[in-house]
Amino acid sequence: MKVQMKNINKSFYGVPVLKNVNFELGDGEVHALVGENGAGKSTLMKILTGIESKNSGEIYIDGQEINIKNIIEGMKLNIAFLHQELNSLPNMTIWENMFLGRYIKNKMGFLDIDQMKKTTSIKLKEVGLDINVDSLMGDIPIGLQQLIEIASALLWNKKTIILDEPTSALTAREIKILFDTINNLKKDGVSFIYITHRLEEIFTICDRVTVLRDGEIIGTKKIKDVIVEDVIKMMVGYEMAERYPKTDYKPGNIVLEVNNLSKNKYYQNINFNLHQGEVLGFSGLMGSGRTEIMQTIFGIMHPDSGEIKVDGKTVKIKSPIDAKKQGIAYITENRKEEGIVLDFSVVDNMILPNLKEVLNKVKMIDHKLEKELTKKYIEKLDIKTNDIDSKIRTLSGGNQQKVVVGKWLATSPMILILDEPTRGVDVGAKYEIYEIINELKKSNVAIIMISSELPEVMGMSDRIAVMHEGKLKSILSKTDFNQEKIMTLSTGGK
Repeated sequence: MKVQMKNINKSFYGVPVLKNVNFELGDGEVHALVGENGAGKSTLMKILTGIESKNSGEIYIDGQEINIKNIIEGMKLNIAFLHQELNSLPNMTIWENMFLGRYIKNKMGFLDIDQMKKTTSIKLKEVGLDINVDSLMGDIPIGLQQLIEIASALLWNKKTIILDEPTSALTAREIKILFDTINNLKKDGVSFIYITHRLEEIFTICDRVTVLRDGEIIGTKKIKDVIVEDVIKMMVGYEMAERYPKTDYKPGNIVLEVNNLSKNKYYQNINFNLHQGEVLGFSGLMGSGRTEIMQTIFGIMHPDSGEIKVDGKTVKIKSPIDAKKQGIAYITENRKEEGIVLDFSVVDNMILPNLKEVLNKVKMIDHKLEKELTKKYIEKLDIKTNDIDSKIRTLSGGNQQKVVVGKWLATSPMILILDEPTRGVDVGAKYEIYEIINELKKSNVAIIMISSELPEVMGMSDRIAVMHEGKLKSILSKTDFNQEKIMTLSTGGK
């Protein structure tokens, strides 16, 4: 299925977001569409699928011009848009999700459940899945849910599939299954538009890359003709000296000690320490226990046994309030559900862990103090927002993440835990977050950083702790770690 979008223009409230955009997709092609948050990628895809209407321009499917007036007409075009937040219903079975709203009926007018289950099983096998179709979607790993949505698209004869950040929550094994599935479907003429902030991936799976910046096409290149640095320069408009800004590491005093920490089913006998001014990276596959260890240190989970020491003293951390009193801050990986309140303003989100700091003498919120605190971190972190009273849902993903960072920096932590700090964040915002991390190091803040992106954890860490199935396999120094060694340890090797 060939797609051509010519001279597409779109404005919201008089502000142009797409300016004469031209985009082409070939039969059986995987075409990367990249750009920073706000570049116009999602708007362009919404126009292609009828979610938004264009102001001007032309769209051709297999050489025939079409006019997509609404989402109903978009659904008839055999184009599937798989969003980053999956649309499945967790309390329904796989087959019920696949046929939701489009049930097959028999001659008597009753639901033909056997036929729907059989068809579901066939389509699942087309994407390499051999699982019970009566399984609840909520019991299926996220990576497999992604493949099930692709199978659902094939069920309804979709010839073009738009994947928006498809690997953001996948393990390395699940990513390989996804890529194998994409390559197999390419052979059958299925085309993919691949939207991602993980630029390394496009060199593995994509044929071409198109870069959008500020609503304009900067260029389209064959993957074999570019390197990562070329794509970054097209995205941000300038050449970055280094993807991961370096800073000298001079270890200070030990501020955190974890001794023989265990939690049934999650992790066993965990031992490590953390120094002032250090970034200790935690690497490992999803489910290896990394996040659960950090949630224990922050008081969200409670260990079965073991000891935590802060500044040389054994502490009992039963809640996040206890952790905050010990100078510990935790930035969760699940920003939208656990890190921010989407319907609250920027200022309200910023002061949530800092209420005591903005109270006046009669224990009422001093609005002048809360504005000063919020504006201080908006300026310090270069958070782009129209107003501190704007709802945080109106900010880009990168700026939402910086608000989360800012609200915890305002607590003046001694220990900062960052769980996937750049997930879903564009390359420019990533670089800004890296610079913030380095500034904190210079201020002797001790940092733990969990990241599923190997280049990131290697580029930013002074030491790396590698987890496998709840066990800490090794802690590697900067002079000793490399990608092969980390992957070997994280998959159970020695």
